[in-house]
Amino acid sequence: MIKQEWIEKGYIDETVPGDVDLKAEIRRLCKEKNAVVLAHYYTDGAIQDVADFVGDSLALAQIAEKTTADILVMCGVHFMAETNKILSPEKKVLIPDLNAGCSLAESCQADDLAKYKTEHPGYKVVAYVNTSAAVKALTDIVVTSTNARAIVESFPKDEKIIFAPDKNLGGYLNAVTNRRMLLWNGGCHVHEQFSIEKIVEFKRDYPSAKVLAHPECKSGVLALADFVGSTAAILSYAEKDEANEFIVATESGILHEMQKRCPGKRFIPVPPSTGPCACNECSYMRLNTLEKLYNTLKYEWPVVELDEDLRVAAKKPIVRMLELSK
Repeated sequence: MIKQEWIEKGYIDETVPGDVDLKAEIRRLCKEKNAVVLAHYYTDGAIQDVADFVGDSLALAQIAEKTTADILVMCGVHFMAETNKILSPEKKVLIPDLNAGCSLAESCQADDLAKYKTEHPGYKVVAYVNTSAAVKALTDIVVTSTNARAIVESFPKDEKIIFAPDKNLGGYLNAVTNRRMLLWNGGCHVHEQFSIEKIVEFKRDYPSAKVLAHPECKSGVLALADFVGSTAAILSYAEKDEANEFIVATESGILHEMQKRCPGKRFIPVPPSTGPCACNECSYMRLNTLEKLYNTLKYEWPVVELDEDLRVAAKKPIVRMLELSK
């Protein structure tokens, strides 16, 4: 039974008995209900270990669309669950905590973008996948950090483009593509905070280490990087490169998969510029816990639903992205 207090909180806060083997029960429930668990690289390692699929947002959306499961449980943030529902309307999409938002998505509201579009007639809108379904419905094409450069370069050189919402990713794309896109003033609360001073210190302490950075980082961080790329690209680079030490400037959850794939290599997380933490974690991603995942599967709630007209409108720019990314 779904209690009103659970609905108000956005997740099921039922205490799980201490003798329950959460991982075993999650797997049992998945089999019983024909469900799959999708986990982003930024979630806690325990979540990644119990998931059916682990990846970045683009890979997980593609997997969600292709799987024959009846239920998709998105262990990540809300826009990812929305994307799964956009592409797979016939499936039930669950998320362990409805409060798992995204600072980037929150920085760009649909009403504000609609107004900005009217103020800039003749501009195409390219939106980062880290946006709500309502914002996607206002865009011409969606991009991820994996395919953003290729998609921007697919437009004519003189195309007028609004890029939203990440100003850091947009600035990086302007630099590498020699464009002058108008940039929405949004940013990721994790990637905005990496300490440049710590990177300089780490480069001195680990002279053979290579710096890997996500393009959502500030330009000062990117200037110090040996490689700039998406989460999946950073992981692939670490696997293939001959270096044995890497300084990593992206959300620290990726280190779990890095260590699994590269057990003989060392990964040094860059901390935020403020605070005592030795690594930089997304507070939203950490709302996904084994207890919430277990309860979500047990009660099949919280459910992510979308108005059908909105879903259809939001799907168009995603489909266009996927077609250009083949």
